[in-house]
Amino acid sequence: MKIKKGDKVRVLTGKDKGREGEVMHVFPHTNKVIVDRVNVVKKHTKATKAMMQGGIIDKDMPVNASNVAIVCSSCGPTRISYELSDSSKKRVCGKCGGDL
Repeated sequence: MKIKKGDKVRVLTGKDKGREGEVMHVFPHTNKVIVDRVNVVKKHTKATKAMMQGGIIDKDMPVNASNVAIVCSSCGPTRISYELSDSSKKRVCGKCGGDL
């Protein structure tokens, strides 16, 4: 999976199309990511010992990684390519070649 925690991404499809946010969590086995303030749902919770008061909370749900594109600071949403140099592999922008 090319997207990592902390990357700034833009949603390409779905109800939140066009919104940008930071990747908070990555699930590589299911190919999903949780993006901050994207795909928010209302969850009804029951009162427990850990959380004394029940109610309705907002929860960020996972989005498929294929539905988000990483955002380059200079050229906008782009694909990720790799550059190999002296036993190091770094991610670069697919359009301009700048570091991500």
